[in-house]
Amino acid sequence: MSDLSWPLVRAARLFGGDVAVIDGERSVTYGEVARRVRALGGLDAQRVGYLGPNSLAHMECWLGLPAFGKVLVDLNYRLSLEELAFMVQDAELEALITDDPRAEQLGVPVVDYEALVAGPEHAFPGVDEDALAAISYTGGTTGTPKGVMLSHRNLVSNALHNLAVTGHAREDRWLHVCPMFHVAGTSNVFACTWVGARSVILPRFEPVSVLGAIDAHRITHAVFVPTMLAMLLEHATDTPGLRHLQYAASPISPELQRRVLEWLPDCDVVQFYGMTEAAPTVTRLSRADHDSRPSSMGVPVPGVQAEVRAPRGEVGELWVRGPNVMLGYWHRPEATAAALVDGWYRTGDLAREDEDGYFFMVDRAKDMIITGGENVYSVEVEAVLSKHPGVDEVAVFGIPDERWGEAVHAVVVGHADPEALREHCRAALAGFKVPRAIQVREEPLPKSGAGKLLKHQLRAPYWEGRDRLVG
Repeated sequence: MSDLSWPLVRAARLFGGDVAVIDGERSVTYGEVARRVRALGGLDAQRVGYLGPNSLAHMECWLGLPAFGKVLVDLNYRLSLEELAFMVQDAELEALITDDPRAEQLGVPVVDYEALVAGPEHAFPGVDEDALAAISYTGGTTGTPKGVMLSHRNLVSNALHNLAVTGHAREDRWLHVCPMFHVAGTSNVFACTWVGARSVILPRFEPVSVLGAIDAHRITHAVFVPTMLAMLLEHATDTPGLRHLQYAASPISPELQRRVLEWLPDCDVVQFYGMTEAAPTVTRLSRADHDSRPSSMGVPVPGVQAEVRAPRGEVGELWVRGPNVMLGYWHRPEATAAALVDGWYRTGDLAREDEDGYFFMVDRAKDMIITGGENVYSVEVEAVLSKHPGVDEVAVFGIPDERWGEAVHAVVVGHADPEALREHCRAALAGFKVPRAIQVREEPLPKSGAGKLLKHQLRAPYWEGRDRLVG
């Protein structure tokens, strides 16, 4: 194995004069990226946060901060100030790289990034493969976000697994538009760098800009979440020259899947399934398998094991094992012990395996919603709504949504205006966590004889007639 300095060291040595990254009007070679990254060794901080959209600096932080033994905490800039403040304090950040105007309220020294990378170069020290490289926050079943601890071994292994199934090459031109604060946005960064491929970075997803970038830069490879694909199809006027397209982060509807395959008849369209705790890649569904098993998650990629803990053909929880599986949750020993059992990670996803070893998602054991590729834990939203004086009881769950996969939906017992409740949520939560609709009623929520909320009774009518209970 190796540490995270290896991909860039190899690329700079073999392809130093090649263009490595295009960020807007800026174009830099692998030699230039390596020089800038080696200056990051001069940063006197151990845990460093990054808060901002995709950029050259963002990618350099992934390539360089862990390579110097530092821990990168990549923050979702879409979160509210309250949510960010919790993560900053929980991770015990010592420095922050950002141009976000909210930074002054977070109480962490802000780094002058361009001054830093213009400074003297430092030699990569060599880092133990089991050392902590990054902390990536996810929602929590208790309402408190958890920091997923990813090691050098986890991220290097994921890069090698992706190399094995995708075959990254020097002549590839990758579009990076999924946010780099998500593992979906960084899943190919190290693999692309290792082989000297060209990375084209867009700060945010905007359909017309994405289609324009694919054409202008002759993009060959790209990664999207299904919601992005739906928006691209709304604006596409012809077939882009993509050779390879990956989609991940949330299930895809059969109709959208069909439309994408028809739109890109000569493109290698593949589906990936994974999670932050697995750095992230677990399974892959090939283009050929889309024809015979379109509703499948595919099979485990080489280097990763996956098992449904039930007899073949029956539904059970999916467990995952491999060198890509996280170290655990930052400062959460109980949550770590519950998630990691005898070297296996319990995903909380309910699936079945067919006779040929292909997996099919059925539901989530965890009370989680995936909307537009973003994870939302119901309990986070319920905790905020329950603080409103007009709310006596509340249940939050996901319902089908053609554009976003799932939409956050709330049922409230009490006397409050639904729009006032949404405003209450906006003050404390990221926009994607705010319920799209809130139903207010007077009758109590359904409960078992022991008083447990029977949320499935509220949720079931929305999913009636569907093959799976997730979007």
